[in-house]
Amino acid sequence: MSDEQSQFMTKEKFSGLEKELRELKLEVLPRIAKRIDDARQMGDLSENAEYHAAREEMAWRQSRVNEIQYLLSNAEIISTAQGQGSTITIGSTIVVESKNGKKEYVIVGAQEAEPTKGKISNESPLGSAFLGKKKGEKVKVQLPSGVQEYKILEVK
Repeated sequence: MSDEQSQFMTKEKFSGLEKELRELKLEVLPRIAKRIDDARQMGDLSENAEYHAAREEMAWRQSRVNEIQYLLSNAEIISTAQGQGSTITIGSTIVVESKNGKKEYVIVGAQEAEPTKGKISNESPLGSAFLGKKKGEKVKVQLPSGVQEYKILEVK
Protein backbone atom coordinates (compact mmCIF):
# COMPACT_ATOMS: atom_id res chain seq x y z
CA MET A 1 0.00 0.00 0.00
CA SER A 2 2.51 2.57 -1.06
CA ASP A 3 0.35 4.99 -3.00
CA GLU A 4 -1.79 7.03 -0.67
CA GLN A 5 -5.34 7.19 -1.87
CA SER A 6 -8.59 7.90 -0.09
CA GLN A 7 -10.10 4.93 1.70
CA PHE A 8 -13.83 5.54 1.58
CA MET A 9 -15.74 4.21 4.58
CA THR A 10 -18.72 4.95 6.78
CA LYS A 11 -18.33 6.38 10.27
CA GLU A 12 -19.32 2.97 11.64
CA LYS A 13 -16.48 1.22 9.77
CA PHE A 14 -14.03 3.94 10.88
CA SER A 15 -15.09 3.46 14.52
CA GLY A 16 -14.79 -0.32 14.18
CA LEU A 17 -11.24 0.01 12.86
CA GLU A 18 -10.33 2.40 15.70
CA LYS A 19 -11.67 -0.14 18.21
CA GLU A 20 -9.73 -2.99 16.56
CA LEU A 21 -6.55 -0.90 16.61
CA ARG A 22 -6.96 -0.06 20.31
CA GLU A 23 -7.55 -3.74 21.13
CA LEU A 24 -4.49 -4.83 19.15
CA LYS A 25 -2.22 -2.24 20.76
CA LEU A 26 -3.49 -2.47 24.34
CA GLU A 27 -4.37 -6.16 24.67
CA VAL A 28 -3.24 -8.45 21.87
CA LEU A 29 0.32 -7.25 21.22
CA PRO A 30 1.26 -7.09 24.93
CA ARG A 31 -0.14 -10.61 25.42
CA ILE A 32 1.94 -11.94 22.49
CA ALA A 33 5.03 -10.09 23.76
CA LYS A 34 4.61 -11.87 27.10
CA ARG A 35 4.31 -15.23 25.29
CA ILE A 36 7.55 -14.47 23.44
CA ASP A 37 9.29 -13.50 26.66
CA ASP A 38 8.01 -16.62 28.48
CA ALA A 39 9.12 -18.84 25.60
CA ARG A 40 12.52 -17.13 25.47
CA GLN A 41 13.07 -18.00 29.14
CA MET A 42 12.53 -21.71 28.38
CA GLY A 43 16.00 -21.89 26.87
CA ASP A 44 17.05 -23.18 23.44
CA LEU A 45 15.14 -21.00 20.92
CA SER A 46 16.12 -23.06 17.89
CA GLU A 47 13.80 -25.88 18.93
CA ASN A 48 11.19 -23.84 20.77
CA ALA A 49 7.95 -24.09 18.75
CA GLU A 50 6.05 -21.74 21.08
CA TYR A 51 8.66 -19.03 20.59
CA HIS A 52 8.51 -19.30 16.79
CA ALA A 53 4.69 -19.42 16.76
CA ALA A 54 4.46 -16.35 18.98
CA ARG A 55 6.98 -14.45 16.83
CA GLU A 56 5.01 -15.33 13.71
CA GLU A 57 1.74 -14.19 15.30
CA MET A 58 3.41 -10.96 16.47
CA ALA A 59 4.56 -10.21 12.92
CA TRP A 60 1.08 -10.87 11.52
CA ARG A 61 -0.64 -8.72 14.17
CA GLN A 62 1.88 -5.89 13.73
CA SER A 63 1.18 -6.00 10.00
CA ARG A 64 -2.53 -5.63 10.75
CA VAL A 65 -1.79 -2.64 13.02
CA ASN A 66 0.13 -0.99 10.16
CA GLU A 67 -2.72 -1.69 7.74
CA ILE A 68 -5.35 -0.21 10.06
CA GLN A 69 -3.20 2.87 10.71
CA TYR A 70 -2.89 3.37 6.94
CA LEU A 71 -6.65 2.99 6.44
CA LEU A 72 -7.49 5.41 9.26
CA SER A 73 -4.95 8.01 8.15
CA ASN A 74 -6.32 7.94 4.59
CA ALA A 75 -9.98 7.55 5.53
CA GLU A 76 -12.62 9.65 3.87
CA ILE A 77 -15.89 9.33 5.74
CA ILE A 78 -18.98 8.83 3.61
CA SER A 79 -22.62 8.61 4.54
CA THR A 80 -25.65 7.38 2.69
CA ALA A 81 -27.03 10.92 2.98
CA GLN A 82 -24.04 12.03 0.88
CA GLY A 83 -25.23 9.74 -1.87
CA GLN A 84 -28.68 11.29 -2.09
CA GLY A 85 -29.13 13.14 -5.33
CA SER A 86 -29.53 12.51 -9.00
CA THR A 87 -25.95 11.42 -9.74
CA ILE A 88 -24.54 8.16 -8.39
CA THR A 89 -21.66 8.69 -5.97
CA ILE A 90 -20.04 6.66 -3.21
CA GLY A 91 -22.76 6.27 -0.61
CA SER A 92 -25.60 6.11 -3.14
CA THR A 93 -28.21 3.39 -2.95
CA ILE A 94 -29.39 2.45 -6.41
CA VAL A 95 -32.01 0.19 -7.94
CA VAL A 96 -31.07 -1.30 -11.29
CA GLU A 97 -32.65 -3.73 -13.70
CA SER A 98 -30.91 -6.27 -15.90
CA LYS A 99 -31.99 -9.38 -17.76
CA ASN A 100 -31.75 -11.11 -14.36
CA GLY A 101 -34.30 -8.79 -12.75
CA LYS A 102 -34.16 -5.86 -10.33
CA LYS A 103 -31.42 -5.45 -7.75
CA GLU A 104 -30.57 -2.84 -5.16
CA TYR A 105 -26.96 -1.89 -4.51
CA VAL A 106 -25.17 0.48 -2.18
CA ILE A 107 -21.91 1.92 -3.53
CA VAL A 108 -19.35 1.72 -0.72
CA GLY A 109 -15.59 1.89 -0.26
CA ALA A 110 -13.52 -1.24 -0.80
CA GLN A 111 -13.23 -1.86 2.96
CA GLU A 112 -16.98 -2.34 3.34
CA ALA A 113 -17.85 -4.24 0.17
CA GLU A 114 -20.11 -7.24 0.74
CA PRO A 115 -21.51 -8.19 -2.67
CA THR A 116 -23.81 -10.86 -1.22
CA LYS A 117 -25.49 -8.12 0.83
CA GLY A 118 -25.72 -5.67 -2.08
CA LYS A 119 -22.77 -3.53 -0.96
CA ILE A 120 -20.49 -3.10 -3.95
CA SER A 121 -17.12 -1.39 -3.98
CA ASN A 122 -16.58 1.82 -5.88
CA GLU A 123 -13.45 0.12 -7.23
CA SER A 124 -15.22 -2.98 -8.58
CA PRO A 125 -16.12 -3.16 -12.28
CA LEU A 126 -19.82 -2.85 -11.45
CA GLY A 127 -19.45 -0.09 -8.85
CA SER A 128 -17.11 2.03 -10.95
CA ALA A 129 -19.40 1.68 -13.98
CA PHE A 130 -22.31 3.17 -12.01
CA LEU A 131 -20.39 6.15 -10.60
CA GLY A 132 -21.39 9.44 -12.21
CA LYS A 133 -24.46 7.96 -13.91
CA LYS A 134 -28.07 9.10 -13.41
CA LYS A 135 -31.53 7.62 -13.18
CA GLY A 136 -32.71 6.32 -16.55
CA GLU A 137 -29.23 5.71 -17.98
CA LYS A 138 -28.14 2.34 -19.28
CA VAL A 139 -24.76 0.96 -18.29
CA LYS A 140 -22.85 -1.88 -19.93
CA VAL A 141 -20.36 -3.64 -17.68
CA GLN A 142 -17.78 -6.31 -18.52
CA LEU A 143 -18.14 -8.94 -15.80
CA PRO A 144 -16.55 -12.38 -15.51
CA SER A 145 -19.83 -13.83 -16.80
CA GLY A 146 -19.73 -11.53 -19.86
CA VAL A 147 -21.11 -8.12 -20.73
CA GLN A 148 -24.19 -7.19 -18.70
CA GLU A 149 -26.46 -4.24 -19.34
CA TYR A 150 -28.17 -2.46 -16.47
CA LYS A 151 -30.82 0.25 -16.49
CA ILE A 152 -30.72 2.59 -13.51
CA LEU A 153 -34.26 2.79 -12.15
CA GLU A 154 -33.66 4.77 -9.00
CA VAL A 155 -30.93 6.70 -7.18
CA LYS A 156 -31.61 7.06 -3.45
